[in-house]
Amino acid sequence: MIRLERLLEITRNLSAALDLDPFLKSVIAETCGLTESEAACILKYDETSDELEFLAVPWHYRDALRDRRIPLDGSAAGLAFREAKPIHIPDFGPESNCFSALDFASGFETRSLLAVPLMLKGRPLGVLEAVNKIGAANYTEDDITILETLAAPSALAIHNAELQRRIEAGASEIANLDRLKSDFIAITSHELRTPLGLILGHATFLRELLGDQYHEQMDIIIKNASRLKEIIENLASVDNFQSGVARIRQRAVSISRIIEDVVASFSDMASARNITLKANAHRADLLVEADGGKISIALSNLVKNAIMFTNEGGHVFVDGELLPGYVKVSVIDDGIGIPARDLPHIFDRFFQVETHLTRRHGGMGLGLSVAKAMIELHGGRIWAESMEGKGSAFTFLLPVNSMQAEAGSRVFLP
Repeated sequence: MIRLERLLEITRNLSAALDLDPFLKSVIAETCGLTESEAACILKYDETSDELEFLAVPWHYRDALRDRRIPLDGSAAGLAFREAKPIHIPDFGPESNCFSALDFASGFETRSLLAVPLMLKGRPLGVLEAVNKIGAANYTEDDITILETLAAPSALAIHNAELQRRIEAGASEIANLDRLKSDFIAITSHELRTPLGLILGHATFLRELLGDQYHEQMDIIIKNASRLKEIIENLASVDNFQSGVARIRQRAVSISRIIEDVVASFSDMASARNITLKANAHRADLLVEADGGKISIALSNLVKNAIMFTNEGGHVFVDGELLPGYVKVSVIDDGIGIPARDLPHIFDRFFQVETHLTRRHGGMGLGLSVAKAMIELHGGRIWAESMEGKGSAFTFLLPVNSMQAEAGSRVFLP
């Protein structure tokens, strides 16, 4: 009864342990104490080598066993692992056809052994082995119960440690891939900017020299080169924001004026698609301390996105509103809307609501991520609400000054 109470106390304490190595050392120490054994060890199955490797051994055998592997064939631990049941060998005489894992330790002699598998969800992960019961006594059913009780949290701890290792490896790989992607974007945007500028400049010059019969062809070149330039600038903007290079030049700007200018710049695009584009920001008090160019980029991307995803005959409405400490700007459309499953990801870089096979609207999935970057540079917040088939509303809040932005940073969680 006393031993049972001690075992329950130990398993409760072991379950609270976090680090695998000290946890398993405690298990073998308690194994020796509760079963009155000279030594104990824990082994884990290695799928690559199809052998058992030591995870915990008595400290004085650690160096001798550090790089040792135990074959499944011919070892008591291997037998317990393969058969997924306790193995008791009371007498390790010359006639025994099994060897103990600790026999690999210099100077160790096994006389008796008890090995139990570390089971998790019906599958063995390794083995807990106790050797040489003191006083030449045989291991009992109580000893088997003790080892199986200690083996259960050990198996769980080993499994959790492996999951954690895989998570960390995956996170490291993702971080490395993201770094490579950012490096590629930075290099590509830098290398393309100069030649593309030359193409645009010379195409514009040639349009003026050539006759009217070539204007349509030159306009196609200029239009598509301008589109490439926009893509490159978007790539650079997002990369600069994520790398911390982006800076803003703050001064007093009128959000009302920015809304009017952006709406005017997209009026032809809206008209060509028979879409009604209107603004409601005729208020002189929509003033903020901001980088007007970057706010204009953010709003332009939202308006362009709304027009692109609104069907012919639809409506896009841009509204500006003053709130305590903030200016609120909304771009509302009655377009195709966004599926609920995609809504949490629409501001992710390169995210496309439609697949590359069915996509009809063009773009690289950068516009919304650029808008998000521009707004967050100012300490603001941007979000979207949408119902598929009914339309969408994209809204951002801008702090009116740097003091309000600092206060907002303690409220708007990333």
